[in-house]
Amino acid sequence: MYAVYILYSSKIDQYYTGYTNDLDRRLSEHNRRKGKYTDRGIPWVLVHTEIFSEKKEAQERELEIKAQKSRRYIEELLQKY
Repeated sequence: MYAVYILYSSKIDQYYTGYTNDLDRRLSEHNRRKGKYTDRGIPWVLVHTEIFSEKKEAQERELEIKAQKSRRYIEELLQKY
């Protein structure tokens, strides 16, 4: 199983979208300092997930969300679910 996830950081008021086959591990990685982009947003909170059986499906959905380049799109998605 694969999950597309959206995280939110109130510290920087931004969303982050990704996909993984281990959501708990991935969330933990995002909230651990490692000199990467997401460090500045710690703590990240999981606000949305979508589950897929195939990796390709999850990758395509992640790209679909990111292609919108829109905070409004993400917030409408969150309200829908």
